[in-house]
Amino acid sequence: MNVTMTILRPAAAYFAIVFGAGFVLGTARVLWLVPRLGGRTAELLELPLMLVAVFLAARWINGRFDAGRRPWTRFVIGVLALVFLLAAEVALGVALRDMSPKEALVNRDPVSGTAYYVGLCAFAIMPWLLGRLGRRAGTDGQSAGRSGAQDTA
Repeated sequence: MNVTMTILRPAAAYFAIVFGAGFVLGTARVLWLVPRLGGRTAELLELPLMLVAVFLAARWINGRFDAGRRPWTRFVIGVLALVFLLAAEVALGVALRDMSPKEALVNRDPVSGTAYYVGLCAFAIMPWLLGRLGRRAGTDGQSAGRSGAQDTA
């Protein structure tokens, strides 16, 4: 299998799913929660929903693409998806919010910003983590009732 099928396509799909969920949730957060609760609280309320989206997307990617029967492949998929996500964050910050690239990445509330970066780390490692946990459970990170090949790395 070539690199495009093994790494790029699953990483792009993982990024697109989570970015789409973040776009929808972020829009709702900005329009409805921020005016009522403030930015920090709104971002902290959004984070658990994003983590659910990350979990579900990573689980789907692991099962759908057969990408990562090896732990390093799943890890690379997550890290590459993180690169795509950070690039999109910078592009949107520059284009829509008139920020510099540095501001788009580091201009965050100390509390909710820290939670955001922890969430990004979870996003990056989730395909790998689910694969490892699935291997121990005998499902290779896929949905219950389906069995997959064991990690061999």
